[in-house]
Amino acid sequence: MENNLVDAVGKVDQAFLFIFGVSFAILFLITAVTLWFLFRYSKKRNPVPSDIEGNVIAETLWTVIPTLIVFAMFWYGWTGYKALREAPADSMIVKVDARMWSWKFTYDGGRTSDRLYVPENTPVKLDMTSADVIHSFYVPAFRIKMDTVPGMQTYAWFNSGEAAQYDILCAEYCGTRHAYMLSKVVVVPQEEYNKWLETGEADSEKPEALLILEKYGCMDCHSLDGSEIVGPSFKDIYGRDVTVTENGNERTVKTDDEYLKKAIKEPSAEIVKGYDDMMPPADEMSDEELTAVMEFFRGGMVMEKKGAAGAKVAENEGCLGCHSTDGSEIVGPSFKNMIDRKLMAAHEGSKVEVIADTRYIIDSIKNPDDYIVDGYDGGMMPAYDLSDDDMKALIEFFSTLKDE
Repeated sequence: MENNLVDAVGKVDQAFLFIFGVSFAILFLITAVTLWFLFRYSKKRNPVPSDIEGNVIAETLWTVIPTLIVFAMFWYGWTGYKALREAPADSMIVKVDARMWSWKFTYDGGRTSDRLYVPENTPVKLDMTSADVIHSFYVPAFRIKMDTVPGMQTYAWFNSGEAAQYDILCAEYCGTRHAYMLSKVVVVPQEEYNKWLETGEADSEKPEALLILEKYGCMDCHSLDGSEIVGPSFKDIYGRDVTVTENGNERTVKTDDEYLKKAIKEPSAEIVKGYDDMMPPADEMSDEELTAVMEFFRGGMVMEKKGAAGAKVAENEGCLGCHSTDGSEIVGPSFKNMIDRKLMAAHEGSKVEVIADTRYIIDSIKNPDDYIVDGYDGGMMPAYDLSDDDMKALIEFFSTLKDE
């Protein structure tokens, strides 16, 4: 990594090594002089104390030399500080929002993530703020540590270097979950970064609502398995009775849509008994996102996105090597809008029109040469003997690729 970073990291390391070297030299010198004085001026060798009135050379040296050392330390420190503060003009801008107890990164185009994804060998400028209390964005590998302050914009920058992953920590104590405020800088090749920016990461298997909850930091304080963190668990959260405190008075409420929406947008209005008023309002959550979260809670929080199991089957069986999911052509027909598509195909020496319904798709998987779709070659796709569960999962996956 070091060879690919601009000299910001190098200058910080130079300042550290210089100060460490000077400190070690002074320690060695003081220790050596102390031992010499113990030997040379012991009572045995110097029974009569000497009265030294002054030494101009010694006094000049211990004034001039420390002054030069201090100026040198200042110079190394100042050049290192400037290197960390002067972001290149062509830096990629990423917005960083700190909150109890997670990081949110926003990229051009509105893409967000809880880990910092950047292309390799790219200068990256971080525009930072905090939603609640003071945090400190700390990445030891890049020698950056900068406070994020509510209502204030701060910044830091680094050069990403080669593809790798680096730890992100919070260096300012910010509450009970401070130690869990961890993330990663994920440096990837430019092509992989562009693909991630357009299509997202492996989150495609997660339900949309869970991605929304992660986006707003809800999962840092609320569990999904019934365990308590800082706030009530999301497990079986919909439709239960809870005791809340409102204006100093306790009452029991039902956790329906109305209550949950208010709890998300105005968390301080009604505080669940046994918990502290610590949750910031999710003001930026849109109505569409709020509706998706309500459906997630109401439906019992199904953790696997529809079609995810079929997508795994398609990937594991190698189907995606020949069939795209976005409408583009590779070797075989695209899975995009395949369900109920009208096709012309060669069957037993004749051209016939077929509908790509469930029966046809299953037969095409088991006996791919029965119907050869126009424009494609036969004899290329192997026959698959999949289980009924895998077949059902594939059909469900294909249905998710159909435009509404």
